[in-house]
Amino acid sequence: MLFVFNIGNTHAQYTTIDNKKCGDIKCCDTSDFNAKLIPSGIPVAGASVVPAVTLKLSGQDIFWINSSIKSNIDFSMTDHPAVGADRIANVIRLGEITSRAAVCFDFGTAITMEVVDAKRRFRGGAIMPGRTLLRRSLNDYTAQLPLIDLFQSLPDNLGVNTVDAMRLGIDGGVIGSVRWLIKRAKENLPDQEIDFFGIGGDTDFFTWFIPELKSGGTDFTLQGIRRAWEINNES
Repeated sequence: MLFVFNIGNTHAQYTTIDNKKCGDIKCCDTSDFNAKLIPSGIPVAGASVVPAVTLKLSGQDIFWINSSIKSNIDFSMTDHPAVGADRIANVIRLGEITSRAAVCFDFGTAITMEVVDAKRRFRGGAIMPGRTLLRRSLNDYTAQLPLIDLFQSLPDNLGVNTVDAMRLGIDGGVIGSVRWLIKRAKENLPDQEIDFFGIGGDTDFFTWFIPELKSGGTDFTLQGIRRAWEINNES
């Protein structure tokens, strides 16, 4: 059995994995994740993109995802040390679940894209603001635009009020951006069949509007952390 966790900018996920099967996946605010949540007596593996939380856990016996670990992917085509731990875990998971070229979109606070070709090489990707972050930016840096809720649909026509105009601009624009990134991935991997996966808290919205995306499941990054631990602990 292995305890795994993934500390994101807004939320942290954690669970135990036994024989590749996840237990109940729990979630908390990133600021609330602490050493008391880590069980004793079993190995622990984690990924973090929040240095303050990583530092808070520095005294624990944790296998951390970083650029120095062994993996099933060739990272030599990219600036590997600068790649976030969650993105490394996602790439490792792609290398486990398919032998074809594959792309992972992680729809969280930020939207990240990771691209792996059929030769198991990480080709790079993209990073952009997620839907919530874009909403906060407009609210923070304008005088009158409100902080609007997340909707799972788009306005039927043009925005005829401020909220619908923001929904159409933000959500329609982000859908268009993801579609363009899919096009760019295909251009960079010509003549390769590609699997496209969506993960993260906002996945359902994007898979509804972009049929090429299939859900990678709520445990995608956690399973990548698990696979990284296995690779680095194989005898």
